[in-house]
This record gives sequence, structure tokens and C-alpha cells, in this order.
Amino acid sequence: MKDKHDGRVTREGIRIHQEADFAGMHKAGRIAAEILDEIAEHVFPGQTTAEIDQIIEAKVTEKGSKSATIGYKGYQHASCISINHVVCHGIPGDKKLKDGDILNIDVTVIVDGWFGDTSRMYVAGKLPRKAERLIQVTHDALFKGIEMVKPGNTFGDIGHAIQSYVEAHRMSVVRDFCGHGLGRVFHAPPNVLHYGRPGTGPVLEEGMFFTIEPMVNLGRPETKVLADDWTAVTRDKSLSAQFEHSIGVTADGFDIFTLSPAGTFHPTYSE
Repeated sequence: MKDKHDGRVTREGIRIHQEADFAGMHKAGRIAAEILDEIAEHVFPGQTTAEIDQIIEAKVTEKGSKSATIGYKGYQHASCISINHVVCHGIPGDKKLKDGDILNIDVTVIVDGWFGDTSRMYVAGKLPRKAERLIQVTHDALFKGIEMVKPGNTFGDIGHAIQSYVEAHRMSVVRDFCGHGLGRVFHAPPNVLHYGRPGTGPVLEEGMFFTIEPMVNLGRPETKVLADDWTAVTRDKSLSAQFEHSIGVTADGFDIFTLSPAGTFHPTYSE
């Protein structure tokens, strides 16, 4: 089965991209990662998430890219900023950050038609011990999942690696949101679950592009979406963390499109 970009599509609807497409994803991914590198100095107690978002929007334009989120299903911001017990899709606003707040900033840009999608954690002021542990486990769980990416493995292998690592640390993986395919579109098959059984789900093939973006809670995994129809929070008000990379499957493993050029993907040390 062929699609209009001359790539094959699997029976599960997953596009198989060409070798030349990796360059486009690297360019988009690098710009998204650069923006997250550069925003770190603007995260501090007293800063508002609206001000952070305005800086991000300006950087998107400065770098010759376009925001994928402004106008997406009515959304009007260049980022999602999720603080403390907000799991994902937090809307930037006038609330000021407090000392010890942790936040996920999620940015997606479009460059030459390709989508670069990544998120990472930040801390305003001093990082509390329990939040530090949550951030570390979430960061490491993402890379446990990425390590499973190679032709012949399955998406269930990715989810199982993340889930088993998180639960061994007595934390929980959010079930209500997942990673997704991307490329010349923002969201496409497959759904990349962050839990699962080994050997289940579609088989990974060279040329698949998708995000892995585990959301991990200190408490239970259940979430609820607030009345704004965007903001998802933990039902038990426990802290939540998330890291996200965009990935391509290569002949013998994986290619991470959204690596931090500054080496600051983790908020407290170089990756």
C-alpha cells in the first residue's frame, strides 16, 4: 500500500518513511529541542506560564519555524505547560510559579512540513526531594522504552519496559494518554502506549516515526480533564512528570530527533 509521499503504510495504518525523510525530522526536532534549551533560564519563581509561552512563541518565529499547536483544535498557545499535579495539556496563563514547582513544557514546531515534538521537565527554584525522584524515574523510564526500539520488536515491548521500570519504583504510568505517530502530520497511527505486554502490538519497522512520552504519577494513574477541555490532572492530586522524544526506527535501532543540543534534556544534569 502506497501513500502520497511514496512511503508504504502498514495494515495498522503506520507510515513507513524513506531514508531521506530522517533529515527533515532531525531539522524540526532540533529546533524544538533548541527552544526548550533556551527557555530554561526563563523558568523561575514569580514567572508566569503565559510569559514563558510568549517567549516560546517568539523563538518559534525567530527560528523560521511554525507552531503546530496555535490553532490546533482551537488551542491558542505555542506550548503546553503542566505544573505539579497537571499531567499534560496545561494551558499557559497568569498563575505565577512558586519555589519548588515542577513543570513540563511541551513544544511542537513545523519545519519544511515536518513536525518536531518534544517535552521535558523544569523546576522553579529548589527541587523538592520527592519531585526529584519522580523526575529521575520518568526520565529513565523514557530511555528504557527507547532502548526497545529496533526492527522486529513490538510496541508492547516499549510499553512493558516503561511500565515495569516505573512500577518497580512504586509509581504509576498514566493510561489515559499516549505517544503517537508523526512526520508530515502532527498525530498519526500508532498509539504508543506506555504500558503493555512484551510481544504485543504492531511490529516495529525501519522508517516508522513516533513519539514516546511517558507520564508518571507519584500516586495512582487515574486522571481527569478539567472544564477547559484541555488540562488533565491526577485524580488524587499527586505529582506528575513527563518527558518526550520523537523517534525514528533505523535498520538496527533508533534515531532520536529531539536530542538537546545543549545537553540539558534532564533539568539537573547533562544527558
